[in-house]
Amino acid sequence: MKPYRPFYIASALFTLLMLVAGSALAVNQEPFKWHGDYRIFYSAFGSTFLSPEVAVANQMVRGKDRGIVNIAVVEQLGTGTSAEVTGVVQNIFQQTQTLKFTEIREQGTLYYLAPFKFDNEDLLTFKIRVLPGVDNGSGASAYQFKFQKKLYHD
Repeated sequence: MKPYRPFYIASALFTLLMLVAGSALAVNQEPFKWHGDYRIFYSAFGSTFLSPEVAVANQMVRGKDRGIVNIAVVEQLGTGTSAEVTGVVQNIFQQTQTLKFTEIREQGTLYYLAPFKFDNEDLLTFKIRVLPGVDNGSGASAYQFKFQKKLYHD
């Protein structure tokens, strides 16, 4: 198997994030939340949207019942900011999974990914807490928000 350069992986994930953000705009939802000077982008999608190479490079498991939530904290458009990201995801029966976020730094791109499991046609509620600027002492306060997403098996 041919190794993939970090730039390819970062650009593939960034492209995916922008596609998801674009689809959110198409249904009149903003794909981000404002917190002071920070824009917090968020998305959740089925893991089969990732190519096998990108999934392996980021140690993600692909599967019809596996999803990924992506959080990116941006101070200036295109400039990722470090953050402490935590959260949970709940289905309609209030069954809760704790999200374990992994920081991904590639070619100037910074974002946080967390895997989760879901059933077909699950309406999921994501409760996310973001503390921006943890490595630069920004002094920003934590921001909590939630969003919902219905996911389907492919």
